[in-house]
Amino acid sequence: MTWLVTGGAGYIGAHVVRALAEAEMPSVVVDNLSSGHENFVPPEIPFVRGSILDGAQLLEIMEDHDVTGVIHIAGFKYAGVSVQRPLHTYEQNVTGTAVLLGAMQERGVDRIVFSSSAAVYGTPDVDVVTELTPPHPESPYGESKLVGEWLLRDQEIAAGLRHTSLRYFNVVGSGDPSVYDTSPHNLFPLVFEALLAGRTPRINGSDYPTPDGTAVRDYVHVADLAVSHVAAARRLDAEEPLERVYNLGSGTGASVAEIMREAREVTGIDFEPEVGPRRPGDPARIVASGELAARDLEWRMRHTLREMVESAWIARTAAD
Repeated sequence: MTWLVTGGAGYIGAHVVRALAEAEMPSVVVDNLSSGHENFVPPEIPFVRGSILDGAQLLEIMEDHDVTGVIHIAGFKYAGVSVQRPLHTYEQNVTGTAVLLGAMQERGVDRIVFSSSAAVYGTPDVDVVTELTPPHPESPYGESKLVGEWLLRDQEIAAGLRHTSLRYFNVVGSGDPSVYDTSPHNLFPLVFEALLAGRTPRINGSDYPTPDGTAVRDYVHVADLAVSHVAAARRLDAEEPLERVYNLGSGTGASVAEIMREAREVTGIDFEPEVGPRRPGDPARIVASGELAARDLEWRMRHTLREMVESAWIARTAAD
């Protein structure tokens, strides 16, 4: 009994692979390395370089490794860039998911944990997002993740697929010094790369209706996220009930200014961030309740904001 982790050489996927190993649940990784790194995959975990668009290859992997479930993390994850590359986004995230589900059906693999996103909510008009908050995606990326959830729902009706979708918020930190966030668009890497290059990090907007004027976001530690993927996989294996979607959020959030202060303390680099105008479409606050996931998926905030920043900085500097 093996779990196939698509995108398992990426920042989040590599943490999920490690959490599966810790739980003594065998896994195999498939990743095209467009944004992942083969050295993120532990050497004892089977790794196949391949694409989720290649149904024949996926079927071969499932057969060769006796795959019984899938944790589907692979995809094009850049919401801002997706506006300029909608066709690529849909090919990777919608067509890729459909091809994967087709291979699963042909092989008789009937369980999947899907990597969804807070982007399905767009700009919510509530203080705390719950799973009952209506989706309103505002980018091709967010739309593609919502369509992915619909594909799972429809495949459940058609073929008895057992599934759940985990809607991530801002994933940060590191649970292993050899794995770090390499995205060119996320806040933590942007801050660290600026500091390492001798530049000053930037805050986009300081006039939001928040306690310190900067945008508030929901930051969650990647290792905590990984634990909940394993919990979801275990429940699917045990045929225990699961909600169709779960938010993985803190319920409180932190401001960009708070992140900057923590970065100054953790790195020991004294700086005052530059302040620019708001980015169009950026909401003042997005925070989610994780109550359902806490009930079912062992979800909890095991790390402080300082620990999130510190673990991310240690992993990033260890890479140099």
